[in-house]
Amino acid sequence: MATKAIFSGFGGQGVLMMGYSLAHSAMNKGYHVTFLPSYGAEVRGGTANCTVAIAEEEIASPVASEPDYLVAMNSPSLFTFQNKITAGGVIFLNSSIIKDHPNRPDVDICSVPCSELAEEMGNSRVANIIMMGAFIKKTGIVTAEIYLQSLESILGSKKKSAAEINRRAFSTGFDYLKN
Repeated sequence: MATKAIFSGFGGQGVLMMGYSLAHSAMNKGYHVTFLPSYGAEVRGGTANCTVAIAEEEIASPVASEPDYLVAMNSPSLFTFQNKITAGGVIFLNSSIIKDHPNRPDVDICSVPCSELAEEMGNSRVANIIMMGAFIKKTGIVTAEIYLQSLESILGSKKKSAAEINRRAFSTGFDYLKN
């Protein structure tokens, strides 16, 4: 059975990195993976989204009809994709920016104020990594350690300070969710 997720937000919020890092970590765990990015011509400030499909068997299509998960980093993303999520799925909201809640009683809502948490850390650029910490904890698709190893592999470990802030940001999101 395949697990599918959509990551969406404004260009510059690290949405494509979120999807790519999940795909990379799932691939490192031995799953078959597809990653399908989409973004507007203006990129930063425009819309951006990507679809990730993960399965134990080969994946026939990268298109995610009825995905299990939606990560919405802004309100337009929530309104665009909320009705595509399968019943019983989970919608992750950046509650720092999104004040509305989905009108779907058949999905679980996971609100994370990742932009505020990133500001408290002193680095607004890690809001996406904070959200990924919450996403990984809630979904259990891969372990935290596999995800963090993949993230370091993608971003490189040339700057020890960058690797450390990403680990702290991930832990912030991971620890934000209660058991």
